[in-house]
Amino acid sequence: MPRLFASWIILVVTLVGAGVVVGAFDPRAYSGNKQTAQCKAVRRSPPPSKDVDIKIRYVDINTTKKLEATTILMVHGWPSLWSTWSKQIEEFENDYRLIIPNLRGFGDSTHTGDVRSSGTMGDMVNDLVCVLNNAGVRQAVCLGHDWGSGVCYEAVRARPDVFIGVIGAAIPYVSAAGPFLPIKDLVPRLPKLAYQLFFDGSVEDAAAELDADVKRTMRAALRTVDSPPPKSFLTSNKTFLGAWEGVEIPPVPFFSPVEEEYYVEEMRRQGFKNTLHFYTSENRYHSWEFAHGQGNHTLRQPALAVYPTKVRN
Repeated sequence: MPRLFASWIILVVTLVGAGVVVGAFDPRAYSGNKQTAQCKAVRRSPPPSKDVDIKIRYVDINTTKKLEATTILMVHGWPSLWSTWSKQIEEFENDYRLIIPNLRGFGDSTHTGDVRSSGTMGDMVNDLVCVLNNAGVRQAVCLGHDWGSGVCYEAVRARPDVFIGVIGAAIPYVSAAGPFLPIKDLVPRLPKLAYQLFFDGSVEDAAAELDADVKRTMRAALRTVDSPPPKSFLTSNKTFLGAWEGVEIPPVPFFSPVEEEYYVEEMRRQGFKNTLHFYTSENRYHSWEFAHGQGNHTLRQPALAVYPTKVRN
């Protein structure tokens, strides 16, 4: 465990300090590593709730590593895919077994279709456990970025028997010990959360805007400090891409052209609608309610938080 955490810190410092260098990573080269887990999921709407089957697609690398402590489960955020872990895959694939899913609703992983209330943190933890079971892995370290960090924190909180450590990049652990706070109450102090009100207010309208030009959406969302978005980006509750109007968006700084092409191809499979479960008020409340009711808010496994050293105001 300490070696893994030390390696991760070294990799992050290297990328941040030296600038992200685009390599020759080709997601299609891992097509032979793609597996499918058939998982039970809860469809809550329309009532009554019922179990349905969804398929979670994941990449399984280095299956010859038999020691379960060497398995890392990599969990992406929004609007990412398994392939956005490219630099970490290249760093760790010779030393650890890597299991890297597309979360439900992303790319070639399916969804219940009930995007407003199926896709809670608990639902996604169940998906991860299903993936590990399908891969024949009993325990793993959960490595998350962005929303994936939230999923990993919930995984180690709710299933300490499965997840033996956690690494969260960019997003801190926020327990459910306190009262539920809707996003609308946070926006006055954190105005760059306003876009989440747009996603929650009308999933269909948000998806239509995001789907109209997948490449443009991808490029708008995946920026770096050295290639930032407009200052007003994310501050509107009526649009996601509005701040970019009339602006040509440059390529994603940390993607090669091959990676951009792959991303666009994968996200066009079902569009963005089924990825917006992270933002709906119903799912956020159900996630809080479940964890709050259980009451065990301390993460007792080894944990590493990775935060940026450079930010743009």
